[in-house]
Amino acid sequence: MRRSRAKETGDQEAAELAALADGSLAPKRRASLEARVAASAELTERLAEQERAVALAHNAVEGVEAPAALRTRIEARRRARQRGAPGRLVLASAAAAAVAVAAIVGVVLTSTNFGLRFQAALAPTDLVPGARGAATLTRSASGWRIELDASGLPRLDRGRFYEAWLRNAAGVLVPVGTFNEGHHVTLWAGVSPTAYTTLTITREQADGDQRSSGEKVLVGSVSTRG
Repeated sequence: MRRSRAKETGDQEAAELAALADGSLAPKRRASLEARVAASAELTERLAEQERAVALAHNAVEGVEAPAALRTRIEARRRARQRGAPGRLVLASAAAAAVAVAAIVGVVLTSTNFGLRFQAALAPTDLVPGARGAATLTRSASGWRIELDASGLPRLDRGRFYEAWLRNAAGVLVPVGTFNEGHHVTLWAGVSPTAYTTLTITREQADGDQRSSGEKVLVGSVSTRG
């Protein structure tokens, strides 16, 4: 009987520690439990464990936009903990919930973002007024594949070539590839066109200078609207 009562008391104490950790403990019980925790190194450590578990689950849920159904299941688990699940089970449940959220949301993000596709229409400059171009930017595991098709650009060779760049609002340029003619060109970018929204094509010379020549022949904005 004594052992049973001791177990019941221990389970109640663990449940209250879990509720204190996630902020759901009733105010009338909070002050008393906080005083006991302050006086006990063991209770302090057990509360810290519960707080780490709650933080782990919270970060997994809040760090990404999980599907509504998944968030509902996590919230249901949280309410179940508040109703008095034993401390070790609370800790294990919180950790398991965090792992489940991270795994499921990771799959959701992967399936959502890979294959994401944007378009860009490229207009000519005064250097080559008859040129035109269009590009499709597709996200993959390796980066952003840019499929460019341009007309009206004279072929460049013998150390001369075209170079493509992505530029952000601050004017930072990132090179994404070089080519000689504009038909069916495949380029690759390691930066996102949602941040680097301007695509430009310049004429370049193999002179050892990696900076842009500034001789723009095509310029366009990446359309990131759905």
